[in-house]
Amino acid sequence: MKKTIKIDRYNKKILATLHLQADLTNIELAEIVNLSASACFQRVKSLKEAGYFRTFHADVNLEQLCEHVMAYIEFTLDNNSAPVCRAFANTIKDIPEIMDCMQLSGDIDFISLSCFPNIKALNDTCSQLSDNPALGITRIKTRIVLDRAKWFLGYPLEQLKWLDDNESSERED
Repeated sequence: MKKTIKIDRYNKKILATLHLQADLTNIELAEIVNLSASACFQRVKSLKEAGYFRTFHADVNLEQLCEHVMAYIEFTLDNNSAPVCRAFANTIKDIPEIMDCMQLSGDIDFISLSCFPNIKALNDTCSQLSDNPALGITRIKTRIVLDRAKWFLGYPLEQLKWLDDNESSERED
C-alpha cells in the first residue's frame, strides 16, 4: 500500500511545477518552491512513493523528427456492457500508435488520440479493429489533425480544486 502524505502548499507547488517542467534539477526546484535542496528532495521522493507522479517524460518535437499523421479516432460500440468495453480497452492498450483513449458519454463511446507513420497505417489499424467482432465496433470515425493551435502542456492545477487536505492521513514535515 502506498503511503499517503499531506498535500500542503509546498507539495502543491512541487507538483504544479514538476508536471510542467520535469527536467528541473533539485536545486532549481528547491529555489522555485522556496525550500532547502534537502527538504525539496525528500518531498519529491515522498510524492513519488505515494504515487502522485505517474511518469516523467520529454515532449519531443515530432515535426522536426519524423513524418507522421496524427488523428482523433472516434469509436462507437454496439453496446456498453462491461465485457465489451473491457475487450475494446484491452485491445487498444496493445496498439502503441493509439496514445490516449478515453471513454465518453454521448453519441460516441471512446475517442483516442493517435499518431501513425502514414494514412495507410492508420487505415489498416482501423480496419483490423472494425473487423474484430469481439470488440463490438459499429462505427469508426477518424479526424486527421491538420494543425495544432494548442497542445497539452499540463493540467491547469492552479485553477482546479484540490482534494481536501484532511483526506491525507500522514502529515509531511
